Amino acid sequence: MDFLEKVMGRSHIGAAIRRVEDLEEAVRHPNIHAIFLLGGDINYLPGMIKRVRASSKVMLTHIDLLEGIGKDRPGIHLLKRMGVQGIVTTKSNLTKLAMEEDLWVVQRLFIVDSESVKTAVRVAENIKPHAVEVLPATIPQYVIEDMKRSLGLPVLGGGLLRTETDVKEALGKGIDAITTSLRQLWNVNL
Repeated sequence: MDFLEKVMGRSHIGAAIRRVEDLEEAVRHPNIHAIFLLGGDINYLPGMIKRVRASSKVMLTHIDLLEGIGKDRPGIHLLKRMGVQGIVTTKSNLTKLAMEEDLWVVQRLFIVDSESVKTAVRVAENIKPHAVEVLPATIPQYVIEDMKRSLGLPVLGGGLLRTETDVKEALGKGIDAITTSLRQLWNVNL
């Protein structure tokens, strides 16, 4: 089963949350299948994992932003043992380690200019994550098309989306799904 189907479900919107308190709203939301944890403390992670799994949803943890966990092989292994389903990271070495642990992996890429696009494609080609997430999601369509053609991977978009029109434009450019912390965008029907 591919990443989009297994992780995103039928939705093109993933809920990005930063605090434990935000989890319940994302879990209960009917349009949300994927939850992206963008921070927090490892001590709260086991309860969050249990709650997400009980709701039959998927949570990916942004390991770069998670406090209390080593950003290394033992840290990735611990996350796997805790029941983490996948990670988001900007770090190639963590992407590789997480792939070895059979976790879903989203390689987060910051796109600021043409050189960053080349670098992002080169890194993702070497590592082969399950998907890439480009920030901001407002990048030009040709960049998305080039990345999809070069990588053959789903492209998620996050950042700088404020309205339903922004979401629809991002998806119209070829982004496969978006991640957002704005609750009103969790309701966008596509």
